Amino acid sequence: MPGDHDPLAAGNLLAAYQAGLFPMPDGRRRIAWFSPDPRAIIPLDGLHVSRSLRRSARRFVVRRDTAFEDVMLGCADRRRPAGWITPSFVRAYTRLYELGWAHSIECYDGAGDLAGGLYGVRIHGFFAGESMFHRATDASKVALVALVEWLRATDGELLDVQWLTPHLASLGAVEIPRDEYLARLADAVRQHGNGGQDRPGGRLSP
Repeated sequence: MPGDHDPLAAGNLLAAYQAGLFPMPDGRRRIAWFSPDPRAIIPLDGLHVSRSLRRSARRFVVRRDTAFEDVMLGCADRRRPAGWITPSFVRAYTRLYELGWAHSIECYDGAGDLAGGLYGVRIHGFFAGESMFHRATDASKVALVALVEWLRATDGELLDVQWLTPHLASLGAVEIPRDEYLARLADAVRQHGNGGQDRPGGRLSP
């Protein structure tokens, strides 16, 4: 990667996402870069929101960018299967958050506790969804609904979810060829609308 020798330096991460790459640990010290073919995305007009999910949304208060590191630590819980988020990833993406390029969606329960959420990287009209977690049923799905509504309201164009899983497919994720993904990515990062760089930290309505 260009620039700083740290592969997870902010400039390297932003350059990688704009080139269609994302990092994951490969062993204890190495970082591997991935560009799947096909690539999974969630069309912003294609999210599947069931009636039961809409009912679940009423149980949570949804906010954006109020607990970024807590969301990452929830996603990094080592009790989760196939956990991959290391302390170096938490530090790197928290730095991106501080710079305004990474965002989190948080769901709080009636007691005010963090019940679930997600985080990712936004570059203009592009959002790279990195990970999500839940401690209460449907909390991560409610966060995803709020994310899609935020992107639609702020000129978002492309929501990348990397690889297709049965869970993501049930929510409306589809696969597209890498060439198509890269073309759509280039268009999205050139978009200069709202871009989601505001940081109100306010309540969202999923």
